[in-house]
Amino acid sequence: MGPDVPLLNDYKQEFVWKRFPQTLLGGPRLKLGYCAPPYVYVHQLVLFLTPWLLGGIGTLLYQLRVLDEAFAGVVSGVLMLGVGATLQGLARCMAHRTGVVERLPAANNILADEEEVEFTHCVAPETVHFVVPGKKFMGNVVLHTFLAGALCGLSTWYLLPDRLSGLYGHTGAGLGAVVPLFALSWMTVCIGEYSLIVNTATETATFQPQDTYEITPLTRPLYILTFITVDLALRFSGSGVVELQVAAQVLHILFVALPVLWALGMLSPLDALLLWAMEQTLVHGLGGSAMSTNIRLLVMFLSSVCVATCTFFIPSSLGVVLFTVAMGYLLSQDLTQLLVLVKGTSPTLGLGWWGLPLSLMLIIGALTEAGLLHQLYFINSGNLTSVEHWESSIVPPSPQEVVGWILLALFLLTRLLRELQGACVLGGAMVNPLYPKRVMTAQAFRQKTRGLRVAGIIRRILLNLVSPLAMIAFLSVDESLEKVHTASLAIGFTRAFRMVWQSSEAALLQMVLVVIIRLAGGHRVAHWNDLGTTVQLILVSLVVNRVSQFVCKLSFALTVLITSWTESKQRRQSAGTLLALNAALFPVLLGVVALSALLSAPLLPLFTLPVFLVGFPRPLRSWPGTPGTACPCPDSVYYQQLCKRLASAIRPAFANGAFGPCTPGSHYLGRFQGRLLWISVLERGYGYCTINIKGLELQETSCHTVEARRVDEVFEGAFDHVERPGQCFRLLNPHWGNVLTPCSLLPVRVYSDAQNVLTGIIDSPDHLRQLNSDFLKTFVWILLRHCVQELTRGAQRTKGHSLQTSGRKSQSSQLAVPSEPGPAVVKVDMDSHIRPESSSSSRLRGQDSSSLSSFADWSDEDDLFGPVPVRGPIRMMVRTEEGQTELGLGVSLPGSVEIHSLYESMALSSLPTLRPLGLGLGLGLPIVDKGKDNVPSLTSTTVPSNPQPLHFTSPHSELFSLPAEWQTAQLASSKLQVLRPCFPEAWFCFCLSQLVVESFGEGDIEQVTLGLQEDRDLRELYTQVVLSCCVALGADAQVFSPNLLFRLYCGDGPWTEGLEWLRANKELHQLTLRAFRYSVKLLVDQASLGPVESLDELYTTLQDYHDNWFIGLVTDRTWQDSVAQEKPFLFSLGHDLTMGTYTSRVLSLQENLVQVGALNEEGVRGQWANLSWELLYATNDDEERYSIQAHPVMLRNLTVQAADPPLGYPIYSSPPIHLRCL
Repeated sequence: MGPDVPLLNDYKQEFVWKRFPQTLLGGPRLKLGYCAPPYVYVHQLVLFLTPWLLGGIGTLLYQLRVLDEAFAGVVSGVLMLGVGATLQGLARCMAHRTGVVERLPAANNILADEEEVEFTHCVAPETVHFVVPGKKFMGNVVLHTFLAGALCGLSTWYLLPDRLSGLYGHTGAGLGAVVPLFALSWMTVCIGEYSLIVNTATETATFQPQDTYEITPLTRPLYILTFITVDLALRFSGSGVVELQVAAQVLHILFVALPVLWALGMLSPLDALLLWAMEQTLVHGLGGSAMSTNIRLLVMFLSSVCVATCTFFIPSSLGVVLFTVAMGYLLSQDLTQLLVLVKGTSPTLGLGWWGLPLSLMLIIGALTEAGLLHQLYFINSGNLTSVEHWESSIVPPSPQEVVGWILLALFLLTRLLRELQGACVLGGAMVNPLYPKRVMTAQAFRQKTRGLRVAGIIRRILLNLVSPLAMIAFLSVDESLEKVHTASLAIGFTRAFRMVWQSSEAALLQMVLVVIIRLAGGHRVAHWNDLGTTVQLILVSLVVNRVSQFVCKLSFALTVLITSWTESKQRRQSAGTLLALNAALFPVLLGVVALSALLSAPLLPLFTLPVFLVGFPRPLRSWPGTPGTACPCPDSVYYQQLCKRLASAIRPAFANGAFGPCTPGSHYLGRFQGRLLWISVLERGYGYCTINIKGLELQETSCHTVEARRVDEVFEGAFDHVERPGQCFRLLNPHWGNVLTPCSLLPVRVYSDAQNVLTGIIDSPDHLRQLNSDFLKTFVWILLRHCVQELTRGAQRTKGHSLQTSGRKSQSSQLAVPSEPGPAVVKVDMDSHIRPESSSSSRLRGQDSSSLSSFADWSDEDDLFGPVPVRGPIRMMVRTEEGQTELGLGVSLPGSVEIHSLYESMALSSLPTLRPLGLGLGLGLPIVDKGKDNVPSLTSTTVPSNPQPLHFTSPHSELFSLPAEWQTAQLASSKLQVLRPCFPEAWFCFCLSQLVVESFGEGDIEQVTLGLQEDRDLRELYTQVVLSCCVALGADAQVFSPNLLFRLYCGDGPWTEGLEWLRANKELHQLTLRAFRYSVKLLVDQASLGPVESLDELYTTLQDYHDNWFIGLVTDRTWQDSVAQEKPFLFSLGHDLTMGTYTSRVLSLQENLVQVGALNEEGVRGQWANLSWELLYATNDDEERYSIQAHPVMLRNLTVQAADPPLGYPIYSSPPIHLRCL
C-alpha cells in the first residue's frame, strides 16, 4: 500500500476525538455522537465541580478564621465522603432496579450500536447509569469512597491560599500568581476526584488490556496524594529543610500540569509503576537484574532489601565483606534450578549436580581472598587516605590503586576480545575482518572460527573468574568500609559485591570509570570523595545506563526522522513539514529524548511518524504477562523443534561475547530460510541467562516479504561480504543505521526446507508407467513387515505363554496373538517362538486345547482403532488328514469369524458357499444370511471363495498370515485375473528371505525360508489381498495421470467398487495408503537419482523410508508429531493451483547455519509503546493501518508481530529458557 494510507479510518477518528476530551477531563463525556438532553451535560458538570465547591467551603471557613487549616480540611473531606457515598448508593440502587434488562439500540449505525442511550428523564436508571456507572466490587465502593473524602480534605489543606502565598512569598510572586495557581490546581483535583468516584476515563497510559480489579480509578488520585505527601513532609519538618522546600515549590507548579501529563500518557498506571520502580531499584540500587516474571521480580526485590538491611546491622567490617560477598553470589544465581535438580530432572542446558561443588569451591575462594585482603591491607583512618596516593610520585601506591590498574587492563582486554567475536565492530559501523565470510556449512564454520573460539574461552576465564576476584580485592581494601554503618554505604556495599557476580562486565566498566575519574583528579571535586567508592559506583551506574539509553533513543529517533524522507514508500505528504518542524525544534527533540532516557521510559513515535512523545515508564519486558503466550498454528511445530536446539547453540555465543553485552531488555533476530526468530533476554546472572524465543509467521505476506528481504540483505552484507573498491570503505557496513546489526552465525540442527517443482517427473509417462509395479512391490513389503511387527510385539506381550512347536505337519502348533503394531522388529528364536495354528496339523489334542484356553482372556486393549471385545472358547471345525472334520474347543482369534451353533454339527463340505479360505487361521468368510437354509452361490462377477481351505505347507506361514477382514473384498474376478501376472512373486520371495533373517534367531534359516517361498497358499493369500487393495484404491490404472496420482496420494481418490470395503478396514486402508505414498516417493527418487537396479537396493530403500522418513501430507497430525520427534526426513506432495504445477516438499534435519543479529532495543521498545497506545487507547486494529506497513529499516511489521498477544501475533513463544553461560 502507498505511504499515504490513513493513520486512522473515519470511524476511528471520530471515536478518538470523542475519547480524548473524556481522558483529558478525567471522565465527563461532553462530546457524544448523538443528541442528548441538556440535563445529561448539567449532571456531569455539577459532579465535576463538586470537589471544588466542597473544598471552597473549607477554604472559606479557614480564610474567615472560623476554623484552623486542619479542621477546614476535615470538613471538606467529610462533605466529599457523603457525596461519594450518595452517588455510589444511587448507582447500585439503580443497577438493582434495572437488573439485566437492557434497552435495545434505536439506530442501526455502528456508533449508535455501541454508545447511544435513550434518556427518558433526569433521574431515570439509564441516566444514572450513564453518568455514574458504579463499581463492580463492593470493596472498591468502600475504598474509593473513603479515598475520595481523604483526597478532598488533604487537597483543601494543600491548596490553602495562605499556604501558597507563604511558599512563594519570598520569590516576589504576588496575588496575581497565586490565584491562577489555586484555580488550576483545583481543576487537577476535580479531574482526579471525578475519575475516582463518578466515572473513570480510558487512560492513554494503558498497561493491562483489561482492568479486571478496577485499578485505573486509583491512578490519578494516588499521583495527587504523592504531591501532597511532599508538602506534608515539609510542614512536619518545620520548613527547615531547603531541599524539601525547593521540591515543594517545583511540585506545586507541576501539579497544574498533571492533566496534560495524564492526557499525553507520560505517567504510568499503578501496576506498571510498581513493577518499574522495583526493577529500577533492584538493578541500580541493589545490584540485581531485571527478572523474567513479575513473581520473580517481587521475590528478588524483597530478598535484596532484606540483605541490605542485614548489612546495615552487622557491626564488623570484616563481617560485612564476607556476608555481602556470599549473599551477592547466592542472589546472582537462579536458585530455582535447585528445585529442578531435587525433582530429579536435569536443569535446562546446565551442569546438573556438578555445578554445586564447583560453585562451592568458587565462593570459598572468593571469601578467603576477601577476608585475607581486608585484614592484611586495611588502612586505618589515621593513616594516609588512599585517594592521596593516586597522583603521588613519592608515596608508594596503595593496594586499591594497584588493583585499579589491573582492572583497567582486564577491561581493555575483555572488551577487545568481545569485539573480535562478532561479525561487526565499533557499534556495527564496520565489518569484522577476522570473522569468516562465505561459509556454507557448519563444519567449515567451525574450522574457520577455531581461533575466535579460543579467544572466547580466554575471555570467559578473564570475565567470569579473574575479574570477579579482582573486583572483590578492589572493594575489600576500600577505606569507606570503616563507615559502613551509614545507610547509603550499607546499600552501596551490598550492591557493589553483588554486581561483581550478577553482571561482571557492567561492574568492571563501572569500577574502571571510577578509577579513571580518580586518576583524572576527580577526588578534588567537592563532595565526590565524601560519597565513598560504593556510592560513586551507584552514580556511575545510573549515568552509564542513562547515557547508553540516550544514544540508542537518539539513534532510533534519527532513523525514524531520516527514513520518513529517504524511503520513498514511507514518504507521506506531511513528511517535509514534519522534517522542518523537527529541525526547527531540534532542542525540544533532544529534551524529549533526554527525558525519556532519564525516566528509562520508551521514546514513543506517534503512529511511527517523526512525532515523538515520552511513553510511560514500564518494565524492560514491555508487557505485563509471563512470556510464553502465542497464537499457535500448524507451523508452530517448526519453531518448537528449533527452540531447544537454538538455545544450545546460543549458550557459547552468549558466553564468548558474540552477541555483545547481552543485558536484560536486549533483542535479537534470527534468520534461517523462511523462519524468523525473535530472541529476547529476560534475565542475566552469574553464569546464566534467561531468554524467550518467539517464532514469527511463515506466511509470505507483502509486508513480511519486504522486511524479510531486507533482513537477508543485511546479513549478506556482513556474512557474505563482497569486497568494494577503495581501502577506506571496503570494511564499512553497508547497512549501518538499520535497527538490525549482524552478530554471529550459529550451527543449529534444524530442518532444511526444500520445495521442488515436479514438472517432467510426475507427468512423465515413462515414470508413471513404472508406478504400478513399484506400488505392488512396496505394498507386499509393507504387509510382510506389518506381520512381523505384529508378531514380535505380540511375542513381547505373551512370552510367558510360549509353547514348544515342531516343524513337522503331524505336530500341533500354537496360536500367536498379535498385539499393537509398532516400529520395532524383535528377533524371535525359531525353537521357542509362539507359532499360530497350522491348517495342516492332524487334530487338536486335549492337552493342546487346554493350553489354548489360556488365551480366553485375550483382548487387544491397546488397539489403535478401539478395543476388541473379549471372546470365550468356541467350537471350531478342523479338517483332519483323512479329509474328515471334527469339532474342537478353541479360542476366537482377532479378525476371525465365529461359526455359530446353527452350523456346529454340519460338515464343511455341506456348506459350499461358506467354505472358508482357512478356518481357524484368522481368515474371513463371505457375508451370509443366517435366516436361510439354501444360500445361493456367488455370482460370476465377484471373487469366488476357494473351494478348499488354505493348506499352508510351511509351519511358519501362519506368522505371515493376514487378518480375515482383509480378505473379504467383493470384487469382479475379471479385474483380479487381469492383474495376477503383475504380482511380483520374485520380490515376494526375496522379502520373505530377508525378513526371516531379520526376525528369527539361530536355527535352520535356509530351510524356513525355502518352506515359506514354496508355500503356494501363502503366496495366493498375499496375491488376493494386494490386488484387491490395488483395485479398491484405484491404483490399477495402467498409466496414471498426475491428477489421479496426487488424489490417491492425498487419500482422496475417485470412487471404486471396493473403496467402501477398504475404508471400513482402517488399518488396511492406512497400510495401502502408506504403500502408495512410498511408491510415489520412490518414483521421485528414481527420476532424480536413477532407477533402482536390484532387489537388494529396493529393499534397502524401503527400509530407509520406514526408519528415517515420514511420507505423507503436511496437513496430517502425524507430520507435526514427526517434526517434534525430529524424524530425519519428511516428504509431501503439493499442488500449486495458481501455476498449475505439482510440487514436492522435503524437510531434512541437518546442521545448518542460523544468522543472528542484534536489534536496537530502544527502537523495539518505542514501536511496542506506540502499538500499545494505538490498539489499547485508539483501538486502531485495522489490518492495513500505516503503523503496521513494511519498513525495511525499522522492521516495523516484524516488530509488531513479535509483541506479546493480544497486541502481537507470534505463532510460537517459548517459556523462559534458562541457559548456563559459564
